[in-house]
Amino acid sequence: MSEVQSTSQALPKDYLALFQEEPAARLTLRRLPVPEAVAGSVVIRVLAALILTYAREIYNGERKYYYPTPYVPGASAVGRVVAVGPDATKLSAGDLVIADATIRGRDDPEAIFLSGIHGGYSEGARKLSQGMWRNSTFAEYARMPMESCTRLNESRLLGSPQDGGLGLEVADLAFIQTAMIPFGGLRDINLRAGERIIICPATGNFGGAAVMVALAMGASVIAMGRNTEVLAKLKELGKGRVDTIQLSGNAEDDEKALQSYGGVDAYFDISPPQAASSSHFRSCILALKPRGRVSLMGGMMREQGFPCSVVVHNQITLRGKWMAEANDITPFLQLVEAQMLTLGEKGGVTVRGKFGLKDWQEAFDRAAANAQPGDLTVFTP
Repeated sequence: MSEVQSTSQALPKDYLALFQEEPAARLTLRRLPVPEAVAGSVVIRVLAALILTYAREIYNGERKYYYPTPYVPGASAVGRVVAVGPDATKLSAGDLVIADATIRGRDDPEAIFLSGIHGGYSEGARKLSQGMWRNSTFAEYARMPMESCTRLNESRLLGSPQDGGLGLEVADLAFIQTAMIPFGGLRDINLRAGERIIICPATGNFGGAAVMVALAMGASVIAMGRNTEVLAKLKELGKGRVDTIQLSGNAEDDEKALQSYGGVDAYFDISPPQAASSSHFRSCILALKPRGRVSLMGGMMREQGFPCSVVVHNQITLRGKWMAEANDITPFLQLVEAQMLTLGEKGGVTVRGKFGLKDWQEAFDRAAANAQPGDLTVFTP
């Protein structure tokens, strides 16, 4: 009898999951058959599933995201492998893993969808999201692509400091996915130690994570946003390597404040849709040195005007990036294991709530109310 078969025999026949019949419909609890670990997949016992700060807006239809229904919603999660497909060569039952919600086609890496969140933009992505990966991680168990699951150094991350560990809790590890997304963009523009980067807006969940990651990569940061209280916290977190600018809403004033730094190496933007009318995009580009680089990862859905002549004559590089890639995961985890990026309370990361699946409404509300840098809300099914 194979290991997969013997492992699967120990599993229950069904599991509890959040379920949505159609877009914007009220979520319900449902019992579903535990999936089989077929070739190319693993089954995990979900330990901590990340709840996005805007999860409520996704599933109530406020954000017009496409995703296939009926289905189990979800996001990236920390889990314990309970079964592996017959072609597994590294992962095995018992491994602690981070299961990345970004799923790519094996025969077309540009066919990308976000498990439990967004069905993607291409025909290939939507086909992929409607198939065997339809159900996500707001559940007790989940089947995930093998290549989306990365084994974590459990003894280092969760072990006691006396034994050489970092003393983290499983829920703390859910922040890996929040921080890994901006890491993908910062790595894409080759941010280097000693450089100065503008991060705007910096006072939200992903923008604040970008500040933390840029500092871990050795850069200094100009953090911009409207919330002065959060900006002050980021400045304190930076220990002398974070300067802050409060967005004024006046493009000329923002440009003047930025240009006082005498030229900046790079600019990272992960603006939410609500920032579509902000003038900061132009102001930040004008503050860049010749050959400056820009990483755009935001959700602004309308066109942004930019100073074309400045981009051309100063040879500015603009790069769009949607999520991190598989080759970003290992170097990111190295930052965490080396404590260059500190998770947990010491690193400014606070678990604001751990919720069971039945309390999903309260969980979504808690996540929405705690959307500042380092805030973390999870399901622990």
